Amino acid sequence: MKYLSTFSLLLLASLTVNAATPESEKNDSLLLKEVVVEASRPQVEIIPVQVLGGEELQRLNSNSVADALRYFSGVQVKDYGGVGGIKTVNIRSMGTNHTGVVYDGVELGNAQNGQIDLGQFSLDNIDKISLYNGQKSEILQPAKDFGSAGTIYIRTRTPHFEADETYHARAAVRFGSFDLLNPSALVELKLSEKISAQLSTEWITSTGKYRFRYRRVNPAGELAYDTTAVRQNGDINATRIEANLHGIINQGSWNFKVYNYNSERGVPGAIVNNVWRRGERIWDTNSFAQASFTKTTGMFTTLNNAKYAFYRTHYVNNDDKQVKIDNLYRQRELYLSSANEWAITDRWRVSASGDFMRNTLDADMYDFAKPDRLTFMLAAATALSLDRLKVQASAMGTYIHDELQGRQAPKDKKSFTPAIYASFFPLRSNKSFSVRAFYKRSFRMPTFNDLYYADMGNSQLSPERVTQYNVGLLYEYTRSGLIPAVRVSVDAYYNKVKDKIVAYPKGQQFRWTMLNLGVVDIKGVDVSASMTVNPVEKLFLTLRAQYTYQRAIDITNPADNYYKDQIPYIPHHSGSAVFNASWRRWNLNYSFIYVGERYNQQENIRYNYTQPWYTSDVSVSHDFPVKKANLRILAEVNNIFSQDYDVIINYPMPKRNFRISLMVEI
Repeated sequence: MKYLSTFSLLLLASLTVNAATPESEKNDSLLLKEVVVEASRPQVEIIPVQVLGGEELQRLNSNSVADALRYFSGVQVKDYGGVGGIKTVNIRSMGTNHTGVVYDGVELGNAQNGQIDLGQFSLDNIDKISLYNGQKSEILQPAKDFGSAGTIYIRTRTPHFEADETYHARAAVRFGSFDLLNPSALVELKLSEKISAQLSTEWITSTGKYRFRYRRVNPAGELAYDTTAVRQNGDINATRIEANLHGIINQGSWNFKVYNYNSERGVPGAIVNNVWRRGERIWDTNSFAQASFTKTTGMFTTLNNAKYAFYRTHYVNNDDKQVKIDNLYRQRELYLSSANEWAITDRWRVSASGDFMRNTLDADMYDFAKPDRLTFMLAAATALSLDRLKVQASAMGTYIHDELQGRQAPKDKKSFTPAIYASFFPLRSNKSFSVRAFYKRSFRMPTFNDLYYADMGNSQLSPERVTQYNVGLLYEYTRSGLIPAVRVSVDAYYNKVKDKIVAYPKGQQFRWTMLNLGVVDIKGVDVSASMTVNPVEKLFLTLRAQYTYQRAIDITNPADNYYKDQIPYIPHHSGSAVFNASWRRWNLNYSFIYVGERYNQQENIRYNYTQPWYTSDVSVSHDFPVKKANLRILAEVNNIFSQDYDVIINYPMPKRNFRISLMVEI
C-alpha cells in the first residue's frame, strides 16, 4: 500500500482543477442546422510515421494486424504458420519485448512472456495502424508510451454520423482455403448528439490443414529428407466481441471499451528429423475493460486512462514422446495513468505524466513463484516548434518491485531513460524536404517467464538496455495533377542492446529457452517510397515500396564461435512492394514480400542456414451500390507461385491458397 499511496500523491500533484466556463449571454438568434467541425490538436511531428489506414489497409491480403505489419520497413514478423499460428513482431532487431502495442490509446500488456500475439487482432474494425520508431511525436501521452524502443498504434473505427443518420451496420463473411469460415458484424448507434455506441463481433474457424514440402540436407550437402505432407494440429476456433462507448464533452472526449477474445487452437509443432509433433493445444481467454478521458481548459490538457485486464491460458501437451503437461495460467493487470500538458506559448509545450501498473501471475504448478510486480513510471517532456526547426525531448524514470511466494525476490530495479528528437527543414521556402535525427535510451525488465518459469526461467537474467541513434531524410508533397502524391524517406540507424534476452523454441512452441546474449550491435538502413499517379479521370495507380538492410551481430565475447555473427532470424536484406489500381468501383491489388537469407541459431554455419523466401499475393474487389447499402466482393490469391518456405525453421507456411469475402454495409 505504501507504493500505491506514494503514486497517488504524485498523480494528484500532476492534476489541476478545471476552471469553470461562464455561460454565454443569451441573445436573439436564428435557428441554424448543426455544423460539425473536426480538427486534431496541434502537435510537433518530429519523426514521420509509417501508416496503413482506410481503404489501403482493407485492400491488403491480410487476415490480422500482424499480416498488415509485414508491409512496414524495419519490421520482422515471426509467424508459426496458418490462421491460428502465433504471430509476433520485432522492430529493428531489438526484440518483440521492446515493441509496445497501443490499442485505442492504452498499451496492451503481457507480463508473463512480454509478447503480444497480433494474430488475435482482426482487421475487421481497424481504422488505422501506425508504426513509430523511438516514440510517438506527441508529448501528451502516458508515461509507459515513452518507454518502448518502437511502438505500434492500433486505432479502431470511431462512429461518424451525418445529420440524418442514427445507425450504421456492416456484415461480412470470408471463405477460404483450409476450411476457413470467418463471419463478422459491426453495428454503430447514435445514442444522442454527443454519445455513440459500437459493437463489433467476429468468429473464425479453420482446420488449418495445408499441404507443404519438407526438404532438408545434411551438413555435407546430401539430401536427408524430401517429404510432401499435410500440416496437422493447426486448427482454430475463436470469437471476438468488442463494445465501445464514445462521448464528446466541452473541449474534450471520453471513451469506454470492453474487449473479449476466446480461442481454442492446436499448436502446429516443429517438424524435426522428419518427425511431426501434434500433441499441443492452447485455450486463450483475453479480456479487458479500459476507459480514457481527455479535456482541454485554456492552455492545459489532461489525458487519463484506466484499465483492468484478465488473461487465462490453458496449455496441454499430450505428445507421447514428450513430458505430459496440463497447465493453467491466470494473469491480471491493473493500470492507471495521468498525462498533462501545458502550452506555455504557441511554439513551446511541456508535459508530465505518471503511470502505475500491477501485474500478477498464478498457475496450477507445484511450487510456482506466483510473482506480483508493481511498476511506477514518471515522465516529463517538452516540445519546441520554430519555423524550420522542431525539437522534442523527454526523460522517464522507472521503478519496479517484484514479490514472490515462498522465495527470495530479486532486487528492485530502477532506470532513467532520456530521449531527444529533432527535425529541420533546410529549404526556407519549401517544407517538402526535411532532415531528422534522434537519440533514445530504453529499458525493459525480464518477463515472469524469463525469470521464474519452472524449467526454463533464469532468475539471474539482467534487464535489457537499448541505446538508439537515427538520422534520416524525408521528401514528400501532395498536389493536383498527373502525380498527386510522392513520398520518399531514408533512415540510417544504430542500436546497441546490452544483455539482450533471446528466446529459442525448445521443441514446443509455447515454451522457450532464455539466454542473455550480452551485447548486440545493430546497424541498418530503412528506405520507403510511395507514389500515386492519376493518368485519366477516376483511375489511380499507387505504388508503395520498402527496403531494409540490417547487420545485427553478437559482440559479447571474441572467444565465442559466433562472435560477430548475425543473430538468429534477422535477414541482411528484406523488403516489400504494394501496387494498387483503382478505377470507378474496381480495385486491383498486388503485394510482394521478400525476406533474405538468415540463420536459425547463433553460429552462422551452413547447418543453421535458412534460405530466403518471397510471396506474391493478388486481390480483386468490386463494389455494388444497392439503394442505401453497399455490397463488396473480394477475391484473393495468396502465395500465387506456391513457394515452400519457413518464417521460423521447421514451421512450414502454407502454399498457394484462396479467400473470398462478401461484405454489405448500410
